[in-house]
Amino acid sequence: MNNSFFSHYKEVTDYLFSQLPMYQRQGKAAYKSDLKNTFLLMDALNHPYKNFKSIHVAGTNGKGSTSHMIASVLQEAGYKVGLYTSPHLKDYRERIKINGQLIPENYVIDFVNNNKQSFEKIGLSFFEWTVGLAFNYFSEENVDIAIIEVGLGGRLDSTNVITPLISVITNIGKDHTQFLGDTLEKIAFEKAGIIKPNIPVVIGETQKETKPVFIQVAQQKKAPLIFADELETPSLSSDLKGVYQQKNIKTAFATLNTLTKYYSDFSVNDDNINKGLRNVVKNTGLRGRWEILQKKPFIVADTAHNKEGLELVINQFTNLPHKQKHFILGFVNDKNIEEIINLFPEDASYYFTQPNISRALNINNLKQIIDKTNLQAQFFNTPKEALKHVKATANQEDIIYIGGSTFIVAEIL
Repeated sequence: MNNSFFSHYKEVTDYLFSQLPMYQRQGKAAYKSDLKNTFLLMDALNHPYKNFKSIHVAGTNGKGSTSHMIASVLQEAGYKVGLYTSPHLKDYRERIKINGQLIPENYVIDFVNNNKQSFEKIGLSFFEWTVGLAFNYFSEENVDIAIIEVGLGGRLDSTNVITPLISVITNIGKDHTQFLGDTLEKIAFEKAGIIKPNIPVVIGETQKETKPVFIQVAQQKKAPLIFADELETPSLSSDLKGVYQQKNIKTAFATLNTLTKYYSDFSVNDDNINKGLRNVVKNTGLRGRWEILQKKPFIVADTAHNKEGLELVINQFTNLPHKQKHFILGFVNDKNIEEIINLFPEDASYYFTQPNISRALNINNLKQIIDKTNLQAQFFNTPKEALKHVKATANQEDIIYIGGSTFIVAEIL
């Protein structure tokens, strides 16, 4: 049955973005307190996730990079690999790929046209729509395995209907505390919601506050528990050059190791791992992770957007050889901005702006916060205006950082 509500891809994405609540743009209003809608959605689609194998990836930082690394290695090993991640930078279809290829526009149009009436009765969120689309596509395309990234949290995330081959939790930081809790232990409990009975779970980073939570949940579920940073990992390099990627490499390696140890129908050799890690961008199309946009002056964009992620990336940036440091920054309104601003050095020039979304921290509100600091700051209506100004005034030996929010990086790219 094809009810032709939409004939163009842009009409479909406009419908998905604007008609339905969506965490990425709206924040808390889009967060659901249970999985009832997702179960109704999966009933309507005849449970497509049962037709493919999967790896489920949660965590505060690094889950996107880790997911792409795992996918890239499995592609090198000859498998047909589905990859579901969020958010996207430029095109909605970046969220759903097979072997690095975006889901076709026509598939998105047909899926929405075919399901619009029945899904509106359920009252699906943007995120639930997207999970349904991804799972349906991976099922119809007969992927060998799909890497499924959690959107937010874990326990109540729409992706948490799958029974994966492995659950992966990269690390725990204080992000989205209005949904997940205000302590690392509470947040870890929400992320541990993806741990399934008897299914191995890989934890990327051992943290003293969260380790007991994972041990307790894994024991309750009789799930084999692996801490990636406690394993011997060979020296591996990636084309993703952020210093924080070393942790993600270890997590990806431990996950692949666990996959081949527990599931004899998957085989991955050292050559697959080396090539896969060195070709993540080429194989999967990942962007916005320590992405160098030009050399003179040096300009880098990075989607790090919480305290733990920004600390690492600011440290890497400020250690680069330079004459003067420039930061182009904007934020969303659900972050602890005072805490984040304290991470940035005072001996730099700042160009504050706002992303073009309703969840943006308004430039005037941001100015009130910045005026209380000692930062040398200017303010711009759009990220592109800020970049144009910096490029016109920066020295060839200067370094320029673009970030603070995924959406700032998206507008620049």
